[in-house]
Amino acid sequence: MIKGKLALVTGSTSGIGLGIAEALAAQGANIVLNGFGDAAEIEKLRAAMAQRHGVTVEYENADLMDTGEVEALLGRLTDRHGAADILVNNAGIQHVAPVERFPAERWDAVIALNLSAAFHTTRCALPAMKARNWGRIINVASAHGLVASAEKAAYVAAKHGIVGLTKTVALETARTGVTCNAICPGWVLTPLVQKQIDERAKAAGTSVEDAKVALLAEKQPSHEFVTPEQLGALAVFLCSPGADQVRGVAWAMDGGWTAQ
Repeated sequence: MIKGKLALVTGSTSGIGLGIAEALAAQGANIVLNGFGDAAEIEKLRAAMAQRHGVTVEYENADLMDTGEVEALLGRLTDRHGAADILVNNAGIQHVAPVERFPAERWDAVIALNLSAAFHTTRCALPAMKARNWGRIINVASAHGLVASAEKAAYVAAKHGIVGLTKTVALETARTGVTCNAICPGWVLTPLVQKQIDERAKAAGTSVEDAKVALLAEKQPSHEFVTPEQLGALAVFLCSPGADQVRGVAWAMDGGWTAQ
């Protein structure tokens, strides 16, 4: 199915991106990890994934907020491998504040990484995908790409933008072997969400566990976190022949959040 294909997964040194990279590697895809973190830990993670699945795993530390670095990264992959067959746009950051107190520089940063970076990776990856007449672009949006929450203006705007970008790319590639879809997770217990839980506990003067329960109860009817492994399984399906006509979809995996 995807054995031997090359998958670039952004923001894949932890959390959702790592879960998706693991799932694709388990199916025989060669992986390019991207993200920030401790260099020694990333190398251990890279080597372990390669050994566990018997695939090639590379690491690229390109700063996706820099358009030039995005272009250079995709250029290197094209030079080394001919193309990135699978592109998973997952990298993201968050900032929480009311609109009138939202720092302009944080707005710019969230939009740059969560939305503009996905546009630039897609722009650079598409020509080789079209030339091969096969490709999979998976954009990790969010439940916040479908509905809003207070104090998350930049994140909600970026994720709604990702859903719109997904639909446009899907239409432009509709008569090719390239598909583009979005996954919209609800709460996943990633480092990003754990930070929000910790801040919530501190602000409310409650335990971290109580803050976790309150967070889920507020939005996610299942009262359970979505897991990176579940999201990885969905990504694998979207790369399969069974998903050849799944195009431009914003697929919610959110414990019922957006069904309300």
